[in-house]
Amino acid sequence: MRLLFSLLMLLPVFHLRAQQLVLPADHPDPSVVQIGNEYWAAGTTSNWFPAFTLYRSHDLVNWKASGHVFNQMPAWADYYMWAPEITYENGKVYLYYTGHKKGGSLCIAAAVADKPEGPYRDLGPLMCEADGSIDAFPMRDEQGKLYMIWKEDGNSKGKPTPIWAQEMKEDRTGLLGNKKELFRADTPWEKGLVEGVSIIKRQGYFYAFYAAAACCGKTCSYGTGVARAKNLLGPWEKFPGNPVLADNDNWKCPGHGTPVEKDGRFYYLYHGYSTASGAYGGRQGLLSEFQFTPDGWVQFIDRPLRNAPAVPATITDLFAGNRLDDAWHWSVFQPVQARVSRNSLQLQALPGNGGAYVGRSVMAPHYDAQVTLQQNNTAEAGLALVGDDKNMVYAGVLNGRIRLVQLKKDQEKVLMETAIPAAASLVLKVAVTHNTGARFMYSTGGAAFKTLNDEPVDIAFLPPWDRAVRIALLARGAATQQAFFKKFVVNNHAENLATRPALKPGNSQALR
Repeated sequence: MRLLFSLLMLLPVFHLRAQQLVLPADHPDPSVVQIGNEYWAAGTTSNWFPAFTLYRSHDLVNWKASGHVFNQMPAWADYYMWAPEITYENGKVYLYYTGHKKGGSLCIAAAVADKPEGPYRDLGPLMCEADGSIDAFPMRDEQGKLYMIWKEDGNSKGKPTPIWAQEMKEDRTGLLGNKKELFRADTPWEKGLVEGVSIIKRQGYFYAFYAAAACCGKTCSYGTGVARAKNLLGPWEKFPGNPVLADNDNWKCPGHGTPVEKDGRFYYLYHGYSTASGAYGGRQGLLSEFQFTPDGWVQFIDRPLRNAPAVPATITDLFAGNRLDDAWHWSVFQPVQARVSRNSLQLQALPGNGGAYVGRSVMAPHYDAQVTLQQNNTAEAGLALVGDDKNMVYAGVLNGRIRLVQLKKDQEKVLMETAIPAAASLVLKVAVTHNTGARFMYSTGGAAFKTLNDEPVDIAFLPPWDRAVRIALLARGAATQQAFFKKFVVNNHAENLATRPALKPGNSQALR
């Protein structure tokens, strides 16, 4: 009892200090696994594509983007690519994930590869409950039998959210027998919802790390709990001191991650919202250390990380090489065609209100971004701040005119339009302060920037509930038309920004 009281006294201290950034930008629901002498991670991409960016690291702290799991959507799914869980067993890499089934509900599914960078072969859905099945995690029981753990998405229909377990085929192509409930929300802090379970076995116990309450957006209330059981199928008991991770001065709504061991020490990789950039910057990847206590529970400890990454002060993409950098994404609903060649990005236009666009995550509450337009554009070429296909603000140029456009719930409103002089070069720029105030401007022929809107455009309406704002390059017009871009630069200006050297030109990945 005395030890338990001591742990409870320590928990508020941990809440205040020991959550540290390792994956800046929008990386929800991160999972991690050790493969050889490296660690591999992946996170939710939702309705951004390609699906499930892969990251690799030697120290769990500094990560490098290394491709994607799916460059084409699985044949059975159409959107909501959530919660990838990357695992390794017997020389095979298995990735379990959630997707929305065409004409159906959310399902958990699996894919397999011979090496972590892929290519991955989709194995199809494993479970598709009527209310939805999400947040898959594989685990072997005390006898070595393979099980799938997942959450029934009852909260989407105003119902409970039980955590289920069911035996899984060794080839990961289906489930066997009947499902069994492990636990559900039953304490006030969980607010009727538990999800995002990941399990580690240690000292005779299975320990389940789980998330509870509301995951996402400006009104999130997420936290992390721990439960334990001697047998995988239970009975399970929850730690009396839950939540073990909660809001602090720098991060809020921490949860949905995976425990991992490194050099005999244990860490939890999970997500949280920065209290500075909030929903606009999305759920960022955090790492915290924990240990097992003599009385058989888990205790997070306040031990600073060495060489932890910071938000880069400057990100530059010169579109070098022959493919788009892994940091760029586009809408899963768009047939985007983007080609990189000769230090230029060629983006094929689309005719809808939002056109075609490629975007990358916002990283700070105050930032500016600029891009150089080439002279051979046949489509309207623009610099945009994007929430999704139907919500964005952009400055676009075509035929000697520039216009500032707001797209809100797919309703277009031209905020201003004017002619611009012909010049050898044209640069578009946007400057954002306090996450929501956006001023757009342009420069011709190397002259000083001219502001299009003295009164900032309010972009508070942009972030979808489960995603972040993207800075995007846009091409709008007929599908036969094109826009060309050169030299994209982002400068981050957050208060108390811990800076490090600017990224080298031509290397746009923020986590090298």
